[in-house]
Amino acid sequence: MAEQDDWEREFDHAWVKSAEHKEPSARARMLAARWKENPPEPAPFRADPDRVGPRRSSWVSTAVVLGCVAAVIVLLGYAQLRSGY
Repeated sequence: MAEQDDWEREFDHAWVKSAEHKEPSARARMLAARWKENPPEPAPFRADPDRVGPRRSSWVSTAVVLGCVAAVIVLLGYAQLRSGY
């Protein structure tokens, strides 16, 4: 019977969550130590990402893709013409 009680206590989540002291995770301890020496700068919630450059419109991207496909078709046709039958 004592063995069964040990087994039940091992998987009793309510008993684990009722612990008085909860140790922070390793990452939390690492960040706390780092931020003591060099605190992070405040950042707004969902800040806008920095723009790298102007974004291409969708028609330009479509034209580039279609141009590449047309070039591949022409090259394959030319290669087949040169090889004969």
